[in-house]
Amino acid sequence: MHPGYVVLFQTASPTPTSTQTAAEATQTAAEATQTLFSWLPFEIPLWASQLLTSLLVIVLALLASRLLVRLLGRRVAQRFRRPSLTRTALRGIRVGVYVLALLTIMGIYGLGIGDIGLSVAVFSAVVGVVVAPIVGSFISGVFLLADQPYEIGDMIELADRGQRGFVEDITLRYTKVFTLDNTFLIIPNGSMRDRDVVNYSAEDPRTRLSLDVLVTYESDIAEARKLIERAARDVDNVIEGGPNIRVGAARYPSAPTAYINEFGDHGVLLTLRYWVTEPYKLLASRSKVQTNVWDALDDADVEIAYPHSHLFFDETSGEMQVSLSESDAGPGPSPGAQFPDERDAE
Repeated sequence: MHPGYVVLFQTASPTPTSTQTAAEATQTAAEATQTLFSWLPFEIPLWASQLLTSLLVIVLALLASRLLVRLLGRRVAQRFRRPSLTRTALRGIRVGVYVLALLTIMGIYGLGIGDIGLSVAVFSAVVGVVVAPIVGSFISGVFLLADQPYEIGDMIELADRGQRGFVEDITLRYTKVFTLDNTFLIIPNGSMRDRDVVNYSAEDPRTRLSLDVLVTYESDIAEARKLIERAARDVDNVIEGGPNIRVGAARYPSAPTAYINEFGDHGVLLTLRYWVTEPYKLLASRSKVQTNVWDALDDADVEIAYPHSHLFFDETSGEMQVSLSESDAGPGPSPGAQFPDERDAE
């Protein structure tokens, strides 16, 4: 026989099942946990070592999140230039660290993502109706951050409630508004997207106000316009003059200006338009302007008109027929009434 090679065939080991894999992972996690506390002079139970390891991971996650926020906070702020986006990015960093810590704790107890996938799917299907509004608020928060209708620090007004305040914080779930009444409003982003929101400080904090004054036709209109404009200029936070203020493609006078708006039934309607520099003092500014206008017109040859009517009759007004029935006359004869026999005699 010729010498040759002998080939040995070995049966391949069976592929480990998922149960075996989970058991091995649990055993590996248990061994790693025991090794971590092997330096102790006494032996501790497995559940206690797992609990201590989990607490250690949580503490490290908290410290790591704070450290990352401090290290990356300034760079993130320089990158986005918007406080709302900066805060959202920093919150995302914290959430990422916490998710990593959660996965680590799951590994300590021998749990994997595949083990809880089915449970999460079933749980999500059961509570989908409850979670749907929260998910909607998150989506609305993303759109708010992208559309930029308002920013942290802006003064806004909720048109449906007539309430003003400053935007304190914008998250993916809600918008926090600090009102002028020293209260907080926590509004879900889904509700904020459906509201009409007036932003007083988006591009320019200057706000234009108007005041209607109705004077009589007998008044000195030119003098009334000068006095009204002067009364507005005497208020502190009213812009006295300067370059025209641009709004879109139009430009408007920055100084208070009184226009003849309408020749009405009871007088001449004058409209004063003026600009204020502080949007959170609109009511106070309007009150001061109206007080100054009242004082200025009180001493001038100008009379504020009010609705009233005069009835005038002359020979061209016609005749009015008046009759009196017997039921309205009462028991006694009315003055000047004639009886039937007297009419017949005549």
